[in-house]
Amino acid sequence: MADESKSTGHMERTLQTRHLSMIALGGTIGTGLFIASGSAISTAGPGGALVAYGIMGIMVYFLMTSLGEMATYMPLTGSFSAYSTKFVDPALGFALGWNYWFNWAITIPVDVTTAGIVMNYWLPNVPGWIFSVTVMALIFLINYLSVRSYGETEFWLALVKVITVIVFLIVGVAIIFGIMGGKPVGLSNFHYKQAPFVGGVPAIISVFLVAGFSFQGTELVGITAGEAATPEKSVSKAIHSTFWRILLFYIFAIFVIACILPYTDKNLLNQDVSNITMSPFTIVFKRAGLAFAASAMNAVILTAVISAANSGLYASTRMLYSQAREGYAWRIFGYVNRRGIPIYALLGTMVVSLAAYATQFIGPQAYNYLIGASGLCGFIAWLGIAISHYRFRKAFLKQGHTLSELKYHATGFPFGPVFAFALCIIVICGQNIDAFVKMDWQNILITYMGIPLFLILFFYYKIRYKTHLISLEKVDLSRQTKGESYEPVDD
Repeated sequence: MADESKSTGHMERTLQTRHLSMIALGGTIGTGLFIASGSAISTAGPGGALVAYGIMGIMVYFLMTSLGEMATYMPLTGSFSAYSTKFVDPALGFALGWNYWFNWAITIPVDVTTAGIVMNYWLPNVPGWIFSVTVMALIFLINYLSVRSYGETEFWLALVKVITVIVFLIVGVAIIFGIMGGKPVGLSNFHYKQAPFVGGVPAIISVFLVAGFSFQGTELVGITAGEAATPEKSVSKAIHSTFWRILLFYIFAIFVIACILPYTDKNLLNQDVSNITMSPFTIVFKRAGLAFAASAMNAVILTAVISAANSGLYASTRMLYSQAREGYAWRIFGYVNRRGIPIYALLGTMVVSLAAYATQFIGPQAYNYLIGASGLCGFIAWLGIAISHYRFRKAFLKQGHTLSELKYHATGFPFGPVFAFALCIIVICGQNIDAFVKMDWQNILITYMGIPLFLILFFYYKIRYKTHLISLEKVDLSRQTKGESYEPVDD
């Protein structure tokens, strides 16, 4: 074990605004947009899909501004887990931290498995696990070198995705107006059969689930704040620019797809990366006469899944490091080497991710349970952000502070966190209503098992250490956590 004098090392603050913006942007632009976005149109029609993504986008905006207010005032590596410990209840911080770490540690194997499937498009005779293990080694190396190597990698991988979406939007608009692909299509699909709204409110609510999973990853801005060079400026800029870009990309992309493909098109139901030729993006590019569309989109999706795995390893490593600093995990995971890398947290996360990846060779059912257990973790993390910010602002004013002391103000308090909390509860409860209707207990277990796991963690810590809700007067507003402090940079 490393000696105790070294275990108080600090993270390197080397991430710039451009890194933070692209990390958040890259975290949300992936297979959810490139492949699964079509299912939203098929389920709720073009109008219903736009409404669902619009409402979910507004909720995410409130959440990100809430996170931004806390992260600019107190940029800690543990982000919302550390905030929950300070502003709400240590048991909540304990449960949220392990919940989020588990979520990403289990998601990494899913992403590297997807990378293997994507590579089989070009090399079908090579076993997919070879590519998966190669990607796993690659992201480990990137995270091992330095936080800047992670930031730079994410910047360029995200840039590839952003350029792809921009080109798609330009080509799509050209098809809509008949500049490419033959006759103009206009808005005819918006009043085709039952369009624009198909299935009414229940269909829109079901699309909330798809939209919610698509937007997950934006909270990475909060995780990276602890390693940002100038968090007071970088975090707020990243949140505002990222939100509008994400909303523009998603809303505009869905609009373009809905204009070109009717909601009854069977290709919109495709959610399989192994069938890239049926992706809405590929179909639109082909309609414009771009013969290489499938191969190009496959390459883009490969960058997307590598980016997701890379971010997953970074986020889970930092959360495990924070858990150790708070006393929620073995102290060795809080050790930071000379390059500012929590090396043992990185190694520990890699071991768990490799073990999770290996379960698919033992039995697919075990792998499915692991994926199911992590399914709701992102929404639970969002709940933690909403609760923490509500308590932070209340405590801040209760203790005699004024809003003028905050360098960044969240939008629409207290409506923002309350609205986000309520919508997250609706999404979590509505994950798999059909399974309850059919009394399919195995399906229910796989879908909702993340909730009892979180509650077990919460009540375990609460009962063992007899924690309670911290009164507003006693909320800790000091800008430090165990082993980590922050001094603001003067403007």
